[in-house]
Amino acid sequence: MIVFPAIDLKCGQVVRLAEGDMARATVYGDDPAAQAMLFADAGSQYLHVVDLDGAFAGEAVNRAAVEGILKVFPGHVQLGGGIRTPVAVDGWFDLGVSRVVIGTAALKDPQFVKDMAKAYPGGIVVAVDARDGMVATEGWAEVSDVSIVDMAKRFEDAGVASILFTDVGRDGLLKGCNIDATLDLARATRLPVIASGGVKGIDDIRMLKIHEADGIEGVITGRALFEGRLDLAAAIAMAEA
Repeated sequence: MIVFPAIDLKCGQVVRLAEGDMARATVYGDDPAAQAMLFADAGSQYLHVVDLDGAFAGEAVNRAAVEGILKVFPGHVQLGGGIRTPVAVDGWFDLGVSRVVIGTAALKDPQFVKDMAKAYPGGIVVAVDARDGMVATEGWAEVSDVSIVDMAKRFEDAGVASILFTDVGRDGLLKGCNIDATLDLARATRLPVIASGGVKGIDDIRMLKIHEADGIEGVITGRALFEGRLDLAAAIAMAEA
């Protein structure tokens, strides 16, 4: 199982939001590249980066910060946030991103995702962000009438790498990962699932690891790391055991 430390970017700074609310952002640093190196020093070979401004704008806003991370981080960078055109996908892969996360566009233009998955086998992750079991889009500002399971099933045969499931109601609140909902989704689809939202400590990692065989590929954690509630090296050791 993979632990993805998260770097969320807003106005070039490293932040974490509460429940996806841009007005409730906590700033944890102004040097994203330096933060990426701290995660690498702790043993991380994977990084999850989100252009939060881009998620709302529908295009890259924190490009310079992402490029800075890509220049220094020695492992795999998974990037999301406002990536909604083939040109944008091509551009990020050309710069060295390992996987691209597509959310809003996956709901509104499924064929786009399927085309990109065909062009970049194993390189596309579909973000299924949920409020009360329904898919949220536009940087979580809107809620659709599509269930998370229906959304995931649309891409089972498309060649996508995995599903990134976030419980928006827990994200950034340290309430604990929604293990039950994550497992329900993993068991309902043939695609691997990455858990996200609410991780508060090592117990979340332990519980997800127990259910790795159910289809849990990894877990994304941010605030718990920044606030010292979760030791990254210990989390990686547990996930890889």
